[in-house]
Amino acid sequence: SALVTIETFESLSLTLGVGGLMLYMVFIMYKLAKESGAGRYGTAMIFISLGLGLVGFAAKSVIQLVIQV
Repeated sequence: SALVTIETFESLSLTLGVGGLMLYMVFIMYKLAKESGAGRYGTAMIFISLGLGLVGFAAKSVIQLVIQV
């Protein structure tokens, strides 16, 4: 008997991998705002516009859990 099943490992790996990529994207947005000298308003626009994609992706997962698709 294995300690961790393949399904559990795949689910955990996917969650950690996608989460890591999302954190990396936030770092990229921060770096973009800093290097471009965007200022306070420009930085907010970068995080709002590019961050909406991350929020949408996360919301999709939550909605799937709620309606149990």
